[in-house]
Parts: sequence; structure tokens; C-alpha cells
Amino acid sequence: MKLIDVQHPFFRPLWRRVAVVAVCLGWAAVELAGGAVFWAILFGAVGLYCAHQFFVAFDPPEDRGGGGQ
Repeated sequence: MKLIDVQHPFFRPLWRRVAVVAVCLGWAAVELAGGAVFWAILFGAVGLYCAHQFFVAFDPPEDRGGGGQ
């Protein structure tokens, strides 16, 4: 079981991948500013992991046909 399936079709649009990374890294900054170092490291690590998976190692799933999106 994966915590987050970065290859899921939900993440195919670029704006969704950017938003997930921005929210994670932004929240890490908020936690760091508030003095919660543990949570800042945790959210920063998730944000960096997502950035790597979404922009370096991302392999978008093939279209399965049907649906007019």
C-alpha cells in the first residue's frame, strides 16, 4: 500500500502536481515559522518527495479512451 500514488491519473494535469508540491512546501514553511521543527521537516520531506516524483520521475498514465475531457 502506498501513502500517495503519484502515478494516479488524478495527477496528470500539471497544475495539480504544482499545487500539491506548493501546499506541502508552503505548510513546511508555516510550521518552521511557528517553531514546529518536526512538522516542518515532515512536510518538507513530503514536498520534496512529491517534487521529485512529479517533475523528475513522472511517467503519466496512458489514456484509456472514452470520456471527452
